[in-house]
Amino acid sequence: MSPSRVRPLLPRILADLGDDASLAAAVVDPENAVPLASRLPIGSLAQDSVDAAALEAAALVLARTGSLPTVGSDPRRIAAAYSSERWFAVDGETPDAWAPLSGFWKATDGWVRTHGNYPHHAERLRTALGLDPDADAAAMRERVSRSGSAEIADLISAAGGIAVPVGRRAEAAERAATRLLLEAVSVGRAPARSWRGGGSPLSGIRVLDLTRVIAGPVATRTLALFGADVLRIDSPGLPEIGWQHLDTGAGKRSALLDLQELDDRHAFDDLLAEADVVVLGYRPEALQRLGLAPAAIAARHPGIVIGRLSAWGFDGADAGRRGFDSIVQAASGISWIESADGTAPGALPAQALDHSAGYLLAAGIMSRVRRQRAEGGSHLVSVSLARVAAELLTLPDDAGAESDLGLGDQTQEFATSAGLVRSVGPAPHFDGSPEWFTAGPHPWGTDSAGWLAR
Repeated sequence: MSPSRVRPLLPRILADLGDDASLAAAVVDPENAVPLASRLPIGSLAQDSVDAAALEAAALVLARTGSLPTVGSDPRRIAAAYSSERWFAVDGETPDAWAPLSGFWKATDGWVRTHGNYPHHAERLRTALGLDPDADAAAMRERVSRSGSAEIADLISAAGGIAVPVGRRAEAAERAATRLLLEAVSVGRAPARSWRGGGSPLSGIRVLDLTRVIAGPVATRTLALFGADVLRIDSPGLPEIGWQHLDTGAGKRSALLDLQELDDRHAFDDLLAEADVVVLGYRPEALQRLGLAPAAIAARHPGIVIGRLSAWGFDGADAGRRGFDSIVQAASGISWIESADGTAPGALPAQALDHSAGYLLAAGIMSRVRRQRAEGGSHLVSVSLARVAAELLTLPDDAGAESDLGLGDQTQEFATSAGLVRSVGPAPHFDGSPEWFTAGPHPWGTDSAGWLAR
């Protein structure tokens, strides 16, 4: 690698965060593009999102030691991380990434995209469309073929399922690209907290992880990579997909608490009181119901840094909509751009919106941890998949790259209670940062709900 120009997104990310533009001088360009073939510039999006996270970790090193390391993340490692489901295995078995009711379905006037990977979402799909409890993909296909795409999507959404009509490239996406990609604001006054521990950029930082699926877990895995104590909390009544949890779980612990139960709620509140960072991945109405809206958290815990993710944004009618990367791709017009032949929608070669949002959120959180230690205050960082999609749709074309499926050398193995786990190595890198995850994933819900000593 050799020093080169700043890539398209890095100046925007630093500006959105209010960081010094000169930090970008620490970033060097890779010799090759990220090997993920696409009609859209996902290589640029991926490289800059990952390097943004690495750069903010390097800036923490600068704040703690006075020296700024050089940043440069390997494109092949990035491609492996973004397509991690291809390389993940437990005891040599690779799981199916998509459930039978997740996919594209042809309606009378277009196409519908559904998400049914979680059993409760698949159940809602069947219920909404009047299908048998064990209805398969063939039954789904036949039912959707008899109705319009908007009608099908509305029926499923009203039942609490997840579906959207597959849209063409929308002007709304281009308008969205005029908004901040990363929204970072102060949400209260508080004294600056002291740095604790040493040896890693985030040593001594405690992160309470309230996220699921890909984007949030990627963000918190990145924080763990750079030294944070990350504890993920889930409800025992909302089981996680086991392999998916392991795939993004390196370096983190996982515990179960039912916040509707008084004792568990007290235990959770004690954890939150000692957290430096909390990362939120649930819809606003759920957070409000649990008393975990960002404003409420900041009021009770001055000096905390809050990161939050959303599929569609944080205000307006769309804020409460359910969504995943594949659903946002379909609604934004990405799926038609990625169509193989123009007769049926397609998809990006990786869940690039999720992964990019995760690295961007990690970057924003690290930026605000650094600012909190220097200036004080409570801080909120927000990223949405829809905004990342808008950025992808408006980025200048890059040189592109051919897919490189020979990325098995970018994986590592861990012995866990769930079996021998093979997963990808870390994507963000600066001089001196870990080449590999030093701790493997913990199976879902197998840890106690407590912080490590610091």
